[in-house]
Amino acid sequence: MTEKKTMLTYDGLKKLEEELQELKVVKRKQIAQKIKEARGQGDLSENAEYDSAKEEQAEVEARIATLEKMLRNAEVIDEEDIDTNTINLGCKVKLFDEEFDEEVVYTIVGSTEADPLTGRISNESPLGEALIGKATGERIEVSAPDGLTYYKILEINR
Repeated sequence: MTEKKTMLTYDGLKKLEEELQELKVVKRKQIAQKIKEARGQGDLSENAEYDSAKEEQAEVEARIATLEKMLRNAEVIDEEDIDTNTINLGCKVKLFDEEFDEEVVYTIVGSTEADPLTGRISNESPLGEALIGKATGERIEVSAPDGLTYYKILEINR
């Protein structure tokens, strides 16, 4: 079974690489020091600091494994090669939200980079999925829990 590709922009790739480096170089040393200090306190069977440090170590190692897997399966979107005639990953899209009678701007990114509060939506989200492949001037409808929402695509940029 092939693993799912992790779609990333260059910025997203850089952030993940920096996080991985921070965890491997800095966090591992900090946790190792915590474990060493907790061991020095004696009986490990009733040592809350030791248990806490070991739990933190497990969480960090799990995150490292996750990041390494994501980076191993990363497909980086070259934003310079993006065709701005149709919407794809890496595009910044200006929409007219017909329900709220307002303009909104979103950047389409892979799921690992998504942050709707800052206008970065996943290509796998209902709105992102509806936008992929569409062009300026098209009208789309997106299913929401409370019904359908309609948008008109006003502008596509890199």
